[in-house]
Amino acid sequence: MHKPSRSEFIDVRGVRTHIRHWGREGAPKLFMVHGWMDVSASFQFVVDCLQGDWHVISPDWRGFGLTESPKVDTYWFPDYLGDLDAILRHYQPDGAVNLLGHSMGGNIVGLYAGARPARIRRLINLEGFGLKSTTPDEAPGRYAKWMDELLEPQEMKGYPDLAGVAGRLQKTNPRLRDDRAAFLAKHWAAQGEDGQWRILGDAAHKRTSPLLYHVEEVMACWRAITAPVLWVEATHTNMWLWMGPKAEARVEVDRRLGHLANVTAKMIDNAGHMLHHDQPEQLAAMIEEFLV
Repeated sequence: MHKPSRSEFIDVRGVRTHIRHWGREGAPKLFMVHGWMDVSASFQFVVDCLQGDWHVISPDWRGFGLTESPKVDTYWFPDYLGDLDAILRHYQPDGAVNLLGHSMGGNIVGLYAGARPARIRRLINLEGFGLKSTTPDEAPGRYAKWMDELLEPQEMKGYPDLAGVAGRLQKTNPRLRDDRAAFLAKHWAAQGEDGQWRILGDAAHKRTSPLLYHVEEVMACWRAITAPVLWVEATHTNMWLWMGPKAEARVEVDRRLGHLANVTAKMIDNAGHMLHHDQPEQLAAMIEEFLV
């Protein structure tokens, strides 16, 4: 049996934004933010495993899930920080918050915690490694690729039914149980007028960003974080695909972690990048131990 959630829509910087809530109003708040091509309901299994009295608040990022897709052809990463700031001010205008982010969400919360260090009580980063470092000479090609992609319409693949959506989720994550895949499929996709089921994500998210990833700017934000950080990885993560060869990536990840002043690093066994789907019991226990 899943813990019930409730939905709310608020205006966030001109975008109608879906916020999912679990738990009792007035309980200690825990904000959870999802990754790329994901939705807030993705945290259901972890919430189910939390033993304490928590009010979990989780938005769908702009252009994902039930949140409005603004009329843009490109999504800019700083907008996520602006949205997060607005959401936190709406639900907890004062004091320090407990903040968790997965993957892209982990990257967002890491930047935010450096820019607003006084606002963070505890920070939890689930596989928010960042991207491979870039060099200035990559800029001409990146801008050209972005402009070329603007000429091509972006579309989401359709699936004939929810079983097809669930199968797509399990193709990406073979560890995902059938019951969990069926649950996620209902929140991850919607049926269009043509009868096809498509992921609830603006296809514009698939376009290459014209902006290079400046890792040392990110590290400057990480160094500015004053709150304790829980860093969680999965033993079978596929994030190495984005970071380069595994041995080199491990050295680089450890270098990046060295910029965090107060970090506790944990590893979850028998889990991939979607560790909150694969081992929610282990993850929930780590979260609650850290937040005490």
